Amino acid sequence: MTDGYTESTIEVAGLPIQVLRGGDGPSVLVIHHETGNPGWLEFHNALSGSRDVILPTLPGWDGTKRGDWMRSVRDLAAICSLLLDELGVGDVTVVGLGFGGYIAAEMATANQSRLSGLVLVNAVGLQPEDGEIRDQFLEAHADYVKSCFADPANFTALYGEEVSTDQLVAWDANREMTARTAWKPFLYSQTLPHLLPNVNTPTKVIRGADDTVVPPTVANQYVTLLGNANLIEIEGGHNLESDAPEPLAEAVVDG
Repeated sequence: MTDGYTESTIEVAGLPIQVLRGGDGPSVLVIHHETGNPGWLEFHNALSGSRDVILPTLPGWDGTKRGDWMRSVRDLAAICSLLLDELGVGDVTVVGLGFGGYIAAEMATANQSRLSGLVLVNAVGLQPEDGEIRDQFLEAHADYVKSCFADPANFTALYGEEVSTDQLVAWDANREMTARTAWKPFLYSQTLPHLLPNVNTPTKVIRGADDTVVPPTVANQYVTLLGNANLIEIEGGHNLESDAPEPLAEAVVDG
């Protein structure tokens, strides 16, 4: 396993996209949560032991330049697809974490021909048949992010006992980008249920057993709608990449 990764900036649609990349093997694009990109974690490192891991920061998140024209999750999906073009990546497995799963699903409906696999981890994007997606705008930044971890120690390991002012500012900007691209309807699509049945890409729908952000029915809905999907449950919260990095990495590469 390698502990190394490279950092680069790739221009897409006039926007500088920050990219971390490490490992060797089949390419895997990892799309982060709406709360931002915390960097190269144990999960990415574990995955890079057998995969070429590509981890971009979505434009407008974490203080990066945003495109004022970006107003939908499909716009973000297009950015991610164009980034792969710029990197010269053909076949790729797309791993979407939470909000990133919504983006990954949109990528699959737009062009599944380049996807060798799809992994939706606690993905939003579908209106829950039972319950509601947790509304982060009703909570303080730190309280919402803490709720994404089943083990509070994993939150502290990333953000410290006292969250820095810079991090709070970044979360505020990230919330603004979430609102700009996924406000109405809130974090789900009215069109994905009609488009997903035509996606036959091998898909793993992974659900955290202790996720308090996304109702468990959403994972079941994805499995029902997609033509070639199976459900995997892993112990942990919404941010499985922090709560269960090794089991999640194993689930991504298994099979």
